[in-house]
Amino acid sequence: MHAVLASAVSAMQVFSVLLLESSEFPNALQANTPERRRHAVELSMMKPNAVPMNDLKRLYQRYEVEIAREVASTLRSGWWLNGAAGKRFAANFATFAGTSDCILVANGTDALELALRSIVGLGDAHGREVIVAANAGGYASCACWHNDLIPHYVDIEPASQLASVQSVLEAVSTDTAAIVATHLYGGVVDVPAIRAGLVNAGMSHIPVIEDCAQAHGARIRGETAGSLGDIATFSFYPTKNLGAMGDGGAVLTSNPRLADRVRQLHQYGWSSKYHVALPGGRNSRMDEVQAAILDVLLPDLNSRNEQRRSIVSRFRAVTGRRLKFLDGGNGAVAHLAVLLCDDRDAFRTFMKERGVDTDVHYPVLDCDQVGWAALPMKGTENLAISRASISRLCSVPCYPDMTNDEVEQVCRALSDWEAM
Repeated sequence: MHAVLASAVSAMQVFSVLLLESSEFPNALQANTPERRRHAVELSMMKPNAVPMNDLKRLYQRYEVEIAREVASTLRSGWWLNGAAGKRFAANFATFAGTSDCILVANGTDALELALRSIVGLGDAHGREVIVAANAGGYASCACWHNDLIPHYVDIEPASQLASVQSVLEAVSTDTAAIVATHLYGGVVDVPAIRAGLVNAGMSHIPVIEDCAQAHGARIRGETAGSLGDIATFSFYPTKNLGAMGDGGAVLTSNPRLADRVRQLHQYGWSSKYHVALPGGRNSRMDEVQAAILDVLLPDLNSRNEQRRSIVSRFRAVTGRRLKFLDGGNGAVAHLAVLLCDDRDAFRTFMKERGVDTDVHYPVLDCDQVGWAALPMKGTENLAISRASISRLCSVPCYPDMTNDEVEQVCRALSDWEAM
């Protein structure tokens, strides 16, 4: 999508120049010669080149030969669902994350819903509340409501914007069915500390779900995100650190009973073909083409994550006074380069004038979404840091296929803002 937008912006720049010339030379558009089109392009290029938030066509160009080979092989096989490509990628990704099982599903939201349904149906916790952060885009909240569960919101750490371990443990009660630890922006929630706290509180039966949609390959104290909790979910949306060229998701666990439940629930609740053993199932499968593409990209995930970290390090080197980049820990993978800024609107305008795209992840807390106001929720009164941060968050471009010139352009713009 970003690639399409980037192309559209370039086309509009050229059209704007032609339109401007047409006001000065009435016959300009009628005389739309190759020479005039070249002149329009040259004039448009006099402006700073736009640095997009992402450009997915570069990813494709980098791996075009390998992707074309694997996709063609998959299509020729005539097996486009539940085939060899999916089994191969699932096994490889489970090994990468350090779990015994990986079940591929249609998208990351399905993964969250299926993980919650599996773990609540199997676990010893009998409450209906799920502890979640309120600042993570709404995906965990939706998974709760779709499973007839109640999100119980907890506050975050200011420097990382990740769920506060203390806030999580303070919210735990006999009503808690599960905890969702969202590894936001590529940082890692301290799940081991949460689990230790649960043990100390006599609540070790409460399961922890890792939402790893933004944390492929992230680590904490040498352990990989996805292997820290009872069950984990991933999204392979195209802009993720490991992204498909369509949609996809996965549920990972080393608990064979949970793996078995997810396998049944993601295909109608079947125990065998056309025989339903569990209620609440659905049709949620990753197609073979996406699995084949992901398997091409997986071997380079660590090195591409290192490129992301390097880019953010360069941004940090020129900021610190007016702009504070978030710190997700040494094992963070910089899914997004997110900063805190006291005058976000002015900053975004400033960056746009210097040819740098920005975005906001995320502009509204889950508990403040107008469309969800009537839905059940708890903990909304204890979100001081979340509320203080929401108007200050801003993301700048950070992806492995950025050119050195683009990174420098962002650095100059950041430095100029700092100097004001």
